[in-house]
Amino acid sequence: MKISKTFLLGSAYHWEQMPKPEIPEFGLIGRSNVGKSTLINMLVGRRLAYTSNTPGKTRLMHFYLVNHNYVLVDLPGYGYAKVSQADRAFWEARLLRYLKERPNMACAMHLIDARHGPLENDLEMASWMWQNDIRRCAVLTKCDKISKNAVAKVAAQTAQDLRLDRTLVIPVAAEKGQGRDELWRHLTAQKLVTGE
Repeated sequence: MKISKTFLLGSAYHWEQMPKPEIPEFGLIGRSNVGKSTLINMLVGRRLAYTSNTPGKTRLMHFYLVNHNYVLVDLPGYGYAKVSQADRAFWEARLLRYLKERPNMACAMHLIDARHGPLENDLEMASWMWQNDIRRCAVLTKCDKISKNAVAKVAAQTAQDLRLDRTLVIPVAAEKGQGRDELWRHLTAQKLVTGE
């Protein structure tokens, strides 16, 4: 997809601070440091989202407008972040509420590190989304760090573990742009499916 215009639409800590739910949103979820901000930058073709090697850096929900047609939402990661238990509980409750109640959330991109596949908290998140009928796909990040054969095996296992059709598990390598077009095709098709 050709990207003509992208910018930060807004950031939110509380529910009422989020932009009006007017166009389809694609939420990026995953463990801390799995590569959500890096994936956004790959999808838009430039450095738009701030990236960090420090897990738990994203504490706000960041909304990035793409071509005035879609919004990519960088959500706080779960898992490793060295924060208080109270802060972690708040982030997780906000994340689950976003996925379940945001009316224009067209697809959740569940990012999984291809080097080890789904971990326990990834499986817990996938199970919750499955139980709550959340439209989703899995994005295998950092696929350039392992062999093609290993990527194929991890993709097949991820599909099984996350209860997804294999076609909904999309391998990407941000530095090379691998998987970008395939992921955009899947995301933009959601607009047609949801009728947004």
